[in-house]
Amino acid sequence: MAKYGSKFKLKIVMEYLGGTLGYKSLANKYGIPSESQIKRWVRSYKEFGEDGLCRKHSKQVYSVKFKLDVLNFMKQTGASYQDTAIVFKMNNPPLISNWYKTFLEKGIEGLQEKVKGRPSMSKNHKVKSLKQEQELSREELLERENELLRLENSYLKKLNAFQENPNAFLEKHKQRWHSNSKKKDSN
Repeated sequence: MAKYGSKFKLKIVMEYLGGTLGYKSLANKYGIPSESQIKRWVRSYKEFGEDGLCRKHSKQVYSVKFKLDVLNFMKQTGASYQDTAIVFKMNNPPLISNWYKTFLEKGIEGLQEKVKGRPSMSKNHKVKSLKQEQELSREELLERENELLRLENSYLKKLNAFQENPNAFLEKHKQRWHSNSKKKDSN
């Protein structure tokens, strides 16, 4: 949410343009921490009118080429963020500052639009697990195969016992289940 509303900004700009007070006096009068903020409002008002003071509710998406053009212009001319924003008909000089910092840190890749939201469910999760297996050492692969063989062996033993005498197998596991449930109840 914006700290200052457009009506408040317009009031201060009109008071400045009326000629009664300067930037510093207006900042002190209204409790604004920096007079440079009022300078930006006045400049935006002179260039864009009342629209220059309004906060835009829809997000403007800029292409990477446009961002690079803006940064290149600023570098070649030595223009300030405010001057550059006015030349490119933008109402948000701090946005250009963010682009510049991002460009210095991450290069052109940093200026690309970020994908938002959760990634979609893909069928590539199997491919990822195969890649992880390939990254495992030979010893780890052998340990994993050994564990899978143990599981298969125990499963087959239980299946064989069940097929030979289903009632005894069920009775044995029923007793184990009852004994486990009694332990849980006593806790």
